[in-house]
Amino acid sequence: MAEVIDGKSVAEDVVSKVKALTAELSAKGATKPGLAVVIVGEDPASQVYVASKSRTAKDCGFHSLQHTLPADTTEEQLLKIIGDLNADQSIHGILVQLPLPGHIDAGKVIQTIAPEKDVDGFHFINVGKLGTGELDTAFVPCTPAGSMLLIERVRGKDLSGLNAVVVGRSNIVGKPMANLLLAANCTVTIAHSRTRDLPALARTADILVAAVGRPEMVKGDWVKPGATVIDVGINRIPAPEKGEGKSRLVGDVAYAEAAKLAGAITPVPGGVGPMTIAMLMANTVASAYLAAGLKRPSF
Repeated sequence: MAEVIDGKSVAEDVVSKVKALTAELSAKGATKPGLAVVIVGEDPASQVYVASKSRTAKDCGFHSLQHTLPADTTEEQLLKIIGDLNADQSIHGILVQLPLPGHIDAGKVIQTIAPEKDVDGFHFINVGKLGTGELDTAFVPCTPAGSMLLIERVRGKDLSGLNAVVVGRSNIVGKPMANLLLAANCTVTIAHSRTRDLPALARTADILVAAVGRPEMVKGDWVKPGATVIDVGINRIPAPEKGEGKSRLVGDVAYAEAAKLAGAITPVPGGVGPMTIAMLMANTVASAYLAAGLKRPSF
């Protein structure tokens, strides 16, 4: 059976390092890292995510700020808040929780965030830096950044010559994941809904990343023996065996099947999920170090 990659444990390591770096920043007389989270509307899942992010920021010793805005907030009002946060020297990271209400242009909002405070890594400046290999100054989206850290825990930082297949081409996970793997000298293929013979392609992968949002789509016989499998998906499916109306979480990979062939695999939950918030904290403390004219810390 495969090694189970414990994302919760790795995330705890990252958060511990963030706390130490925050204390070090304070010892140097610099401003403590500041994270501002903006949420518009009453989406229940977003409320849970934002509460978790704010709680972790405070636990790391950050200056934590939250703007909770009503669903009828205008785009102009939201852009004004972001402008104020851009100018606030005590804030090093700005995160606007998605999705936004339909009357607000999410793309316009994201591009209004100052690139050096874009700890989600969605601004075109950061996307361009990642795409051209400028990793020392780029902010990388948190989920692929966390996934990469998990891969490195198994395979090491030098991935030269390994074949990597990323199933999914989203701007949030698939494309940045592929760019990170390219920067680590992998030979990378991005697969998607139009890919021919996806199972055969997946079987060529030393590193297989599934990020499509389709429950258990990647079957066990898609996995090359010994491969490292990173399951980014998180899907809720019916679980009648637990009782009427009950559900359970599964990834994009058929875990029980894939674990028989993989060398290492992330579970769902407990794999990539915990890494996302941890890497948000890592990006924020990195932004604070850069703002203080200090060398960016690595994770």
